[in-house]
Amino acid sequence: MHYVTPDLCDAYPELIQVVDPMFSNFGGKDSFGGQIVTVKCFEDNSKVKELVDQPGAGKVMVVDGGGSLRRALLGDMLAEKAAKNGWEGIVVYGCVRDVDVLAQTNLGIQALASHPLKTDKRGIGDIDVPVTFCGVSFHPGEYLYADNNGIIVSPEPLNMPE
Repeated sequence: MHYVTPDLCDAYPELIQVVDPMFSNFGGKDSFGGQIVTVKCFEDNSKVKELVDQPGAGKVMVVDGGGSLRRALLGDMLAEKAAKNGWEGIVVYGCVRDVDVLAQTNLGIQALASHPLKTDKRGIGDIDVPVTFCGVSFHPGEYLYADNNGIIVSPEPLNMPE
């Protein structure tokens, strides 16, 4: 499904929250949406690695990396696993790496920036907890839609207007 966030904002102004505009597109899909699954981690992508191995059809992973610009929480290998397992997209409040390969991956990916350094794997982090960044709280089970215009969140699924 192709989403246009301005159209969704116009059609559902009472439902949506708009994420502060600080993200860039890095994935092969420039539009994506689905049910939110959250990860809270800081400079350790162990839980992201755990989730990309699970089925992700209809889901968007929201990774609260604390806004760190010192390590990449997602790279080509994890993105390819996520795409293979049907994830719609991943939003990283932090960095990604291997950006040339990410751009060829059939996955929506938005993040703050790129950084070449990988994380340490210490097994630290939480899955499916509410996270808040960029002016919005992301709750597991709610819905996220993203395109080149921005990222929006809704408590219920939204349909593209005719």
